[in-house]
Amino acid sequence: MTCSEFLAQLDDLIDDKVSVRMRADLEEHLHGCEHCVITLSTTRKTIEIYRKHVIYELPNELRDRLQKAILAKCKKC
Repeated sequence: MTCSEFLAQLDDLIDDKVSVRMRADLEEHLHGCEHCVITLSTTRKTIEIYRKHVIYELPNELRDRLQKAILAKCKKC
């Protein structure tokens, strides 16, 4: 298995939607590829952080100022 093949299966691996055979192939690849181990670990951690993240409502005035600043920056590009 190549890294590209591993990455193509990453979502299904994380969601536990791969077959037993595919899981074995993916795990075998992980034993020899530090890059994909890091990619899997980082992706899982990112999902964990995102799921725990609390969304706070911004005050209207601050939201408007932020939006104007972003639009002004985008016009300069």
